[in-house]
Amino acid sequence: MAAGDLAAAAGTAPHPNRSPARSAAAVERGRLNLSWLVQLHWWAILGQATIVVGAQSWTHFGLPMGTLVAVMVLEVIGNIVLGAWARRAEVTDRDIALVMLIDAVVLTVLLDLTGGASNPFSTLYLVNVALAAVLLPSAWSWLLMAASLTGFASLFVHEHFAGVSHHIRTHMDHAQTMAAHLRGMWVAFALAAVFVVFFVQRVTRALAAREGELQAARSQALRREKLASLATLAAGAAHELSTPLSTIAVVAKELQRAIPADASSELHDDLQLVRDQVARCREILDRMAAHAGENVGEPFAQMRARDWVDAALDGFRWPQRVEVRIDPSAQAAALVGPQRGLAEALRGLLKNAVQASPPDAQVTLLVTAPPGRIQVTVRDRGRGMTPDVLSRVGEPFFTTKVPGEGMGLGLFLTRALAEQLGGEFNITSTPGDGTEARIELPVSTAGERSSP
Repeated sequence: MAAGDLAAAAGTAPHPNRSPARSAAAVERGRLNLSWLVQLHWWAILGQATIVVGAQSWTHFGLPMGTLVAVMVLEVIGNIVLGAWARRAEVTDRDIALVMLIDAVVLTVLLDLTGGASNPFSTLYLVNVALAAVLLPSAWSWLLMAASLTGFASLFVHEHFAGVSHHIRTHMDHAQTMAAHLRGMWVAFALAAVFVVFFVQRVTRALAAREGELQAARSQALRREKLASLATLAAGAAHELSTPLSTIAVVAKELQRAIPADASSELHDDLQLVRDQVARCREILDRMAAHAGENVGEPFAQMRARDWVDAALDGFRWPQRVEVRIDPSAQAAALVGPQRGLAEALRGLLKNAVQASPPDAQVTLLVTAPPGRIQVTVRDRGRGMTPDVLSRVGEPFFTTKVPGEGMGLGLFLTRALAEQLGGEFNITSTPGDGTEARIELPVSTAGERSSP
């Protein structure tokens, strides 16, 4: 994976209609908040219609039905337009605040037409205030609270000067009015409580889920940065150390030739040890460079799941210890990616599983094809890992193997490759019950053979 490719993958292309000052997280959060407001509007309109129809049918209030129906029709049209706009626009806090201000105005109009300040459903102002506190920054929340207080206060003013609710009260004596008002207060409180708890909880959960997705995206970008740094480190180390290692190898070889034949055998052994260790250092550097940049210049190509397994087993030291199971649904499934990189990743998982299992135990390679995906699972028969060790698996240069058997890069690079191809890599383990490593990649479509 080239450092340039990783940097491009880690970055986020700007939306053509997005202000550079706003992040993707803020845009997505605004759109999500507005979608919940649209849903709340539909429930509110349904509640308004139910209450108006019930009051008109079972009481003698004499409501202005024509005006109320016209207001609710306008609410329906406005909410349809708002829902269509929310799916395309870049929603800001100001937009949401404006919508909620309009909601406060509409509620004030409805209350004014149905009893004014004495209408017990004035409690619903609190729904707007509660949602503003959850969805909006502090300044907008206080503004919405002030708007709600102003709307409620205007009902008293209008009632005082125009006698708006007089035609309602004249049909009922004081006892009837108080009884109806108390019952209405209970219904209004119940509706307000349900709306607040239900929608605030759902909005909070949705925002938490979105934050989790954004955190996962940030973690993925961080891993890509580490991979780019690793490629640079490996290339620099190989370049800087190649000359001194070559010099040491040449000098050791010349010394080995120059010493007399009757010299101590220990001297010959020491010089041979020096040459062997130099060769090992070169091998380690070559392996680091190859792993860290294993997909550089390698084109993406389509390959079947069966071919992927065969490529991983080709050259594998212990093929007799691998039990291959390919589900019939996965026989014809294919994926797109760097063939050599995919084979190396799967071969590395098989090697880890064999090394973790007892000498006489087999490991299982299972290939399945869930809808739209190819899933490869490698299970060992080892001792498993503790939660502390499992939490660090996949970090660069972290390994549980004995020195000389691994550098702790294989799992890190496997995860990076899976994420680059739009898939996932997961490891689960239970102490005493072995470890399971799983690569899941998207199935390719016909003719999909493009390079990255």
